[in-house]
Amino acid sequence: MEIDIIEEDENPMLHRTDVRFEVVHEEATPSRLSVRDSLAATLNKDAEEVVIHKLDTKFGMRKTIGYAKVYESPEHARDVEQDHMLERNKIVADGEEEAEEA
Repeated sequence: MEIDIIEEDENPMLHRTDVRFEVVHEEATPSRLSVRDSLAATLNKDAEEVVIHKLDTKFGMRKTIGYAKVYESPEHARDVEQDHMLERNKIVADGEEEAEEA
């Protein structure tokens, strides 16, 4: 899987960077989590700081266009993102983290 960054827009008010990217893959469309991990590695960020919002693959193509939000810290991601997006990206919300430890 090869990831190319198409566009990056800084959003200092929300402590994040909006990223549009392209993934070239050999097999079927890769999972959201594998794309998140690869994008995080490409950007030298922690996986919990990256929230994948959209992956779009045209039928029969080996290329996927995606949109992600890359936060300065996992705490900023938890503060700003909706719960269902955190759940899709396997990022634990603050309240759930404490419940798991108990």
